[in-house]
Amino acid sequence: MSLELEGIHEECGIFGVWGHPDAARLTYFGLHALQHRGQEGAGIVSNDQGHLIGRRGLGLLTQVFPDESSLTPLTGDRAIGHVRYATTGSGSIENIQPFVFRFHDGDIALAHNGNLTNCDSLKGELEDQGAIFHSNSDTEVLMHLIRRSPEKDFMAALKQALRQVHGGFAYLLMTEDAMIGAMDPNGFRPLSLGQLPGGAYVLASETCALDLVGATLVRDIGPGEIVRVDDSGYSIERYTDQTCLSICSMEFIYFARPDSNIYGVNVHSARKRMGARLAREAPVDADMVIGVPNSSLSAASGYAEAAGLPNEMGLIKNQYVARTFIQPSQAMREQGVRMKLAAVRGVVAGKRVVVIDDSIVRGTTSRRIVRLLREAGASEVHMRIASPPLRYPCYYGIDIQRTSELIAAKKSVEQIREAIGADSLAYLSLDGLVDSIGLGRDAPYQGLCVAYFNGDYPTRLDDYEQGFLASLTPEDRTRLEASKGSYGLDMPAGSGQKINER
Repeated sequence: MSLELEGIHEECGIFGVWGHPDAARLTYFGLHALQHRGQEGAGIVSNDQGHLIGRRGLGLLTQVFPDESSLTPLTGDRAIGHVRYATTGSGSIENIQPFVFRFHDGDIALAHNGNLTNCDSLKGELEDQGAIFHSNSDTEVLMHLIRRSPEKDFMAALKQALRQVHGGFAYLLMTEDAMIGAMDPNGFRPLSLGQLPGGAYVLASETCALDLVGATLVRDIGPGEIVRVDDSGYSIERYTDQTCLSICSMEFIYFARPDSNIYGVNVHSARKRMGARLAREAPVDADMVIGVPNSSLSAASGYAEAAGLPNEMGLIKNQYVARTFIQPSQAMREQGVRMKLAAVRGVVAGKRVVVIDDSIVRGTTSRRIVRLLREAGASEVHMRIASPPLRYPCYYGIDIQRTSELIAAKKSVEQIREAIGADSLAYLSLDGLVDSIGLGRDAPYQGLCVAYFNGDYPTRLDDYEQGFLASLTPEDRTRLEASKGSYGLDMPAGSGQKINER
């Protein structure tokens, strides 16, 4: 999968449980199901009768919690956890979550999935007022805003703070007497509430984590909603009415696990429909279809079925290459993708091959995949991409923040085909993507964010405005400035309007 093979990541996964006698262990297993969302660091904070106990560290979950003894100190029947990949904040222990804040009136733990677009502005204002930050993650901003709120009630202070932060966020907080989840007004990141057979409640970034621990889905947390779980059960409140569902389409294309459901749509089924639609939009005479492992396998299955072609295993992924501590030689590094993928010569030799991938980011990996297949004897290599061309950055929690990183922002489809050396190249259309996912919501793009493909951002870009505008071609800038897009926002983006003034 090009997004993974080219080093593009989503930010984090969050998981929490309330009312289970082995809460920390359950959280560990929930985070294990979410490991694909973050592999830089992990942490768990438990709540033992109001006392918060935390452990966090760098690396995979199994490195941070290597044995039973590492979980033993995390006592109590409530816990929240986090797996992290950084889009903001360096890879140091200070930035690993959940953060624990100890105040005279009670401790609070906080974890965050997403990215704030006005973080730098808020940090500057808070520091001018005397705030001291212990990390350079954007997560810490929320706690400073809560503590500076004139509201005496915690929930009221939280709501006021949430109206001041912009961008993409799913927050998970643990106080002495409650577990709280909060979603941004556009619902960019998924968050689901589940319940265990014994009555305990669970919050998770994806439903696959609910399935792993045996929880039943209660409901998805929607844009602008806060869910509070305590000993009396759960309740849902809103902190803003200015909402518009714009969930990240990359969750369906790449990030979420195939067995997860997002707003009732199964991820594997959506990817399979993308592949089938791609087969109708961009057919090709070929002998077989192969998917780039792993996230493109569902789309490859859909393409093959719709095209009436065999779906073969022509590429094998080395599942462990990212875990090695022994660095390859310069010669091996130059071979690049060979460390991660191998072509199956006995399958592809002498064959006309359709390769299904989820995306093309920089083009380097696609070029190497084409070369691998040709060296293995493929007579033709046709690339089919199960999403539209990636032309614009993401500012809501994916580390694509420069147009210069994206080959489709600089080259036409034919120029990309030439650059990667394929016999043909075609992408799924934007309409094909939206229809294939099929959220069907009464919102632009049926409730999806597709800004990476067309530059139509659901929110103003705040601190990222200048960099975004500087990255545009003159033609793009003229087009976007003349358009309000589907969200009615004037371009250029980033007027600095507050969320509660929109």
